[in-house]
Amino acid sequence: MKLVFATHNLNKYKEVKALLPHHFELLSLTDIGCEEDIPETATTIEGNAIIKANYVRDEYGLDCFADDTGLEVKSLNNEPGVYSARYAGIENNSEANMKKLLQKLDGHDDRSARFKTSIALTLKGANNLFTGICEGIIVAEARGDRGFGYDPIFQPTGFDKTFAQMTLLQKSEIGHRGKAMRQLIAYLSK
Repeated sequence: MKLVFATHNLNKYKEVKALLPHHFELLSLTDIGCEEDIPETATTIEGNAIIKANYVRDEYGLDCFADDTGLEVKSLNNEPGVYSARYAGIENNSEANMKKLLQKLDGHDDRSARFKTSIALTLKGANNLFTGICEGIIVAEARGDRGFGYDPIFQPTGFDKTFAQMTLLQKSEIGHRGKAMRQLIAYLSK
């Protein structure tokens, strides 16, 4: 089965490809000739995933899934949430985003947070949504050199390592994207 994953993010692509069974052929936006950045104009994580999946279906006529992920920090009223990738005002600048988040958390005792991934699937004209959540805390300073985004400052509940200190396999087993992907794979395997 051939499916498009609506992303230009190579890190996300690798993470998702590692989770898919081998009988799926995964294509990225680049693979289908889509060079544009699909606007993420929704006010929710779910809404952005739906926009991206529908865009590929409408513009390219291909079955597709898209994800959107946000980090929600409880004491910051669930910021950065839908704005996680551009929290510091610069798209996908992880260092600036983490710095802003850590500054805003300064003085807060409650550092609980969660990662949330929503995956929208458009397949043969039908739409489906799958959501994965990983609870944890924001640590005081970055640790680890793996992963991407907020991984160096997010420590999942029950672990003493941040996502950036874990292997891709470890992160996928407990992480938000892995949970949402397993729901997607179960649906596709029916």
